[in-house]
Amino acid sequence: MANPSRIQTYGMQQRSDRMDFYIRDKSARAALTAPHRHEYFQIQINLGGDTVQHIGGAIRPFPRNTLAFILPHRLHVIPHPHDGNFVLINFSQEFLLQHLECDPMDLEDVPLNEAPELAPFRFQEHLDYTLGDADFAQISMLLTRMREADQHRQLGSGSMLRGYLLQLIGNVCNLFEPQLLALSTNRAERRGRRDAMGRVMVYIREHIGDPAMTLTDAAAAAFLSPNYLTHLLRKETGSTFSELVLERRMRLARTHLMNGSKSLSHIAELCGFTDEAYFSRRFRKAHGVPPGQFRRQQRVGETR
Repeated sequence: MANPSRIQTYGMQQRSDRMDFYIRDKSARAALTAPHRHEYFQIQINLGGDTVQHIGGAIRPFPRNTLAFILPHRLHVIPHPHDGNFVLINFSQEFLLQHLECDPMDLEDVPLNEAPELAPFRFQEHLDYTLGDADFAQISMLLTRMREADQHRQLGSGSMLRGYLLQLIGNVCNLFEPQLLALSTNRAERRGRRDAMGRVMVYIREHIGDPAMTLTDAAAAAFLSPNYLTHLLRKETGSTFSELVLERRMRLARTHLMNGSKSLSHIAELCGFTDEAYFSRRFRKAHGVPPGQFRRQQRVGETR
């Protein structure tokens, strides 16, 4: 995993020649080799060179004739082999979903009947979109048409490109319809969010004594972007990351105070506080009494 502070979020202007739609192969621009995220949609098509893709905490095979559908702000990386070949398509949310006004963080919650074109993106962590040669030939034809239309932009080129893009997505939806519908019925995206939350909670538990633990660190450990983790926590728990960590630290502090004789300074350290006085202030704010009095009250209660 890359250093969390160095994980880059790219806008269309940084990785594309145009702000609405851009298609290229590996000769036009070097592939990114470190985990990253971007504000736009992306489709990658593997033309040769078996590899894997890391996306949202999942590791999926990415062999030849496979497509990868990447939502905005989803942390990912595909380590393309040196002798491999691929085509990459970047496009904005407005270009694909002109009829839909939605926060990019909420795209996974859009009902399938409102935006069926989102299906491959929503379930990328659960499916491998690998096509047979005949079906992939249809995708290759659409890619050729996209590149021609993008290179020779005219008045109607945007509409043509959107049409080709929707055909590509529609072909994949048709080929994987049973799997996509089953995943939608089983709320696979909810499972994905629960898995992500589980990874975050494990990270918090394992680093609860580290006063330097940050949202960025936890997000990177769970292969999420900080923005997406903030959004996910708000939806799933109603809390911020800081509130969640503090609640876990207070819970751990209560456990130590009720079940041992460790000094307050030691408990403060175990719970991720560098300063005993600050620990005492936070504990009193959370529980109404300082930690020493809390311990005494618990012991008095046990002897009654």
